Amino acid sequence: MRNSRFRPNNSGSFQNNRWWSVAISLFVRLIASIQRVWSKFVRMGWGNIYRRRMKVFSVAIIIYFDYKSVQQREKWIKKSKVPALWEKAHERNAKRVLNLIVELEGLWVKMGQYLSTRADVLPQAYISLLTQLQDSLPPRPLQEVCRTIERELGHSMEVLFADFSDEPLATASIAQVHRATLANGQDVVVKVQHNGIRAIILEDLKNAKSIVDWIAWAEPQYDFNPMIDEWCKEAPRELDFNIEAENTRTVSRNLGCKKTNDQVRSDNRVDVLIPDIIQIISADLDSALRLEAEQLLIPYSFPDTYVLHLLRFPKRQSSESVLILEYMDGIRLNDVESLDAFGVDKQKIVEEITRAYAHQIYVDGFFNGDPHPGNFLVSKEPPHRPILLDFGLTKKLSHPLKQALAKMFLASAEGDQVALLSAFAEMGLKLRLDLPDQAMSVASLFFRSSTPSNEAVKTLKTLNDQRTQNMKVIQEKMQLTPKEVKRFNPVDAFPGDIVIFARVINLLRGLSSTMNVQIVYLDIMRPFAESVLLGSISRGPTVDASWIHDSPVHSDVESKLRKLLIELGSNQKILGIQVSAYKDGKVIIDTAAGVLGRYDPRPVQPDSLFPVFSVTKGVTAGMIHWLVDNRKLQFDQTVGDIWPGFGSSGKETIKVHHVLNHTSGLHNAFDPIGENPLLICDWDECLKRLANSSPETEPGSQQSYHYLTFGWLCGGILEYASGKKFQEILEESIVKPLKIDGELYVGIPPGVESRLATLTLDSDERNKIPSIPSQPELPSTFQPVQIFQIASSLPVLFNTLNVRRATIPAANGHCSARALARYYAALADGGLVPPPHSSLSQPPLGSHTHVPKFSSVNDTLKKRKGKGKEIAATEKLKPQDHKEKKLYDDRESSTESLARLVNDTSSSAGKTEISSNDHQDDIRNMFSNPRIHDAFMGTGDYCDLVLPDGKFGLGFKRVTSQDGSLVGFGHSGLGGSTGFCDIKNRFSIAITLNKMSMGGVTANIIRLVCSELDIPLPKDFSLSSGMDPVIN
Repeated sequence: MRNSRFRPNNSGSFQNNRWWSVAISLFVRLIASIQRVWSKFVRMGWGNIYRRRMKVFSVAIIIYFDYKSVQQREKWIKKSKVPALWEKAHERNAKRVLNLIVELEGLWVKMGQYLSTRADVLPQAYISLLTQLQDSLPPRPLQEVCRTIERELGHSMEVLFADFSDEPLATASIAQVHRATLANGQDVVVKVQHNGIRAIILEDLKNAKSIVDWIAWAEPQYDFNPMIDEWCKEAPRELDFNIEAENTRTVSRNLGCKKTNDQVRSDNRVDVLIPDIIQIISADLDSALRLEAEQLLIPYSFPDTYVLHLLRFPKRQSSESVLILEYMDGIRLNDVESLDAFGVDKQKIVEEITRAYAHQIYVDGFFNGDPHPGNFLVSKEPPHRPILLDFGLTKKLSHPLKQALAKMFLASAEGDQVALLSAFAEMGLKLRLDLPDQAMSVASLFFRSSTPSNEAVKTLKTLNDQRTQNMKVIQEKMQLTPKEVKRFNPVDAFPGDIVIFARVINLLRGLSSTMNVQIVYLDIMRPFAESVLLGSISRGPTVDASWIHDSPVHSDVESKLRKLLIELGSNQKILGIQVSAYKDGKVIIDTAAGVLGRYDPRPVQPDSLFPVFSVTKGVTAGMIHWLVDNRKLQFDQTVGDIWPGFGSSGKETIKVHHVLNHTSGLHNAFDPIGENPLLICDWDECLKRLANSSPETEPGSQQSYHYLTFGWLCGGILEYASGKKFQEILEESIVKPLKIDGELYVGIPPGVESRLATLTLDSDERNKIPSIPSQPELPSTFQPVQIFQIASSLPVLFNTLNVRRATIPAANGHCSARALARYYAALADGGLVPPPHSSLSQPPLGSHTHVPKFSSVNDTLKKRKGKGKEIAATEKLKPQDHKEKKLYDDRESSTESLARLVNDTSSSAGKTEISSNDHQDDIRNMFSNPRIHDAFMGTGDYCDLVLPDGKFGLGFKRVTSQDGSLVGFGHSGLGGSTGFCDIKNRFSIAITLNKMSMGGVTANIIRLVCSELDIPLPKDFSLSSGMDPVIN
């Protein structure tokens, strides 16, 4: 019960602290006196309406100030006496709580039962006392019990039972249970609701609500209103035993309790027992049934449901206040001596209980919400199995919520922040802050392994430390004062539907602590959580009619493509995919299919964002060309003249075209994946590493793929040459002109997590990598052997939100296929912006407007090297101050290609209804260089800037046909995503996917499309191995 947030500043005199302690002690005594006086008034018949409420509030206040007093007193006593001081306080207040609960009964017993299971966080004094509440409350009088039974079932006790035990087996908050024998000799238990308990429970709910409101006012960060609201909704249902009877049947049926092991073949089968609901028939009714059966010549077999129905005799199995169940002889979980005597494996029992609840939650979506120790027995006959009791409080989950809970669990297990935040969004949990690290730490803490009860103090300290650390982060982010952060609640909306779920997880953890066993929930519950998601995902296109996104077909080739995707999906080669293509400036393909992730069954949409790895390099290269086209940079400009501090350690001769052509020699400048994977998230550190590095080969002498350093080299050049942030240049050069807002990012902003696809690895394809021979154009740190070693960790790394949000211009682009295809369609026409994307695609391309927040130019430059000389040097060395090499004669657009594009808008291939005049008003050209294609590919006037016969032009991968002729350019990414264009045929295509492979899926798609359009097949995709897409 100690809480560091109650500790005031240690400043102040000894006398002041002692005075404060004395004052609190006097106040506690005053409250106690008022309570005694109030009790006299109650005995006189005054104030009965508010007696329970007064009791609750007075005890709460006494306990609150008692602990405040202890916190003050511990400051001026010896440290050696502090533990004893707190232990006495815990014992004192635990007795107060227990006495209050026993006196009031009702809802407070439920709360006490819950607290009694939290041995992982509560002091032992509370656990030892409150454990009594699990089944040993004072029983109600037998006469009251019998009256209730006779009233509810309509017959006397003598008619209903051959024998009825006077002493209850157990007495709980709502009812007590007696053993009995029916007329046919069957042993049963009779659960009888306490008389008047309904009114008491409803009144207690009001009182609890008042206390919660008071706590929320006094300590706003502890707002438990969503919890109490859900309890208020569910508690009345627990008072109707007809509902409990149906709940019991449902859970028993779901868990297959009446089936043999041979009948239940599921890997997730659980081995538990649940008592049957008994249909009671009195001795008189039994005789009547036999007589009428003989008259009708019907074989009588008691209790035959068919006979009972036919003879039209009422079957009384339960009423609102009485429930009769099969008797099962078992051992209570708190009877440790008996468990040991029967040789019960407590670890196995608790694990099986945990599995049973995982099945109820994730597989069935219908679970018991009250797993405290009193609701379990262990069968005496071996094999000893858990017996599940009391299904009054249950919760039914909708299918989407069940999937969201499974996704939250698996996201916590995988450390996938994106999946966690999207799970929160799906279940309606809203946070006031964008703090994914803290959200993940809380989720991981929630599903943490249980600890034995003797580690409760340590666990509580860990929880407090974690909370303190999280609040410090919030304080820094929100710039709050200590007083403000104390009252700040980071949760904006907490869905009531998950309150009972959270309660169950905490009760299960408390149960394992009470039994002194350790349960690793991430291991035990994972198969059940996986089954609900994989069950939806693994159905595939042959079963799921919505596997392909419901959008109109743009062309015949798209119809054939969709058939191919269904075939590949049925063979488990596709998880989620987008394919988009332009021909002659028109959309001819825009298809989305599959699901967003291995544990994310939501369908892929046209606007879903896929991580595309090195496809990003083609976007980054386009930004460099845009800056050159705007005369802010030159290809033959020395990088050291642009980037302060770069021109040293052998890098003095490196030029911009060396960087674009992968000939700078810095391919192995540093290896962040091998050294520290999270280093790739630190933009400034990566730029610093490159500025301090030395080239491995002479600049311009050898082309070696710069798989990661390409991005930071280009990024540094872009920012220093323009004085702007990388993302700002991306918006200005590509996103805004093409009107693809919200569907192309290099480093995602907060708010797009719900549209993100999650990467997974095709393990069969991964196993093929070692058989690939070494590639001379790859650096030593990125050969097939190294790729094989890091392949398994790459999806995990690039699924993290930290990496997704980082600026990694060589590897972490996120885009939709339609945005990427539109980009290459524009490049295929020399930079002319195509007509608006097909109106058949919904939501419309560019409808996700997002306004990035950029630092000022000065802030950008200051962050690099300080405020003084470097800024002046950078401004002085801007490329417009250099004499430019004339690579083209004018800056006018090609009127021929412009006219061709305008005229093509009347075609119906893309079914985009836009007039030529409207389109002409919107036309913009991203580039003014009429020979921009030569610049992209390093041909014509630009051939001297690239290494002859190399695979790369100036930033782009050259696309050649099978006869070796150069037809276009583009860039592929690790795992299969790609984007490229064929200039002559005015064709562009983009493929984004989330199941990483060797590129076979991509090659199959491109072969089909090229064949149908009678377009030369690029050489890279003609090979069955599909190796090149993996390299790039």
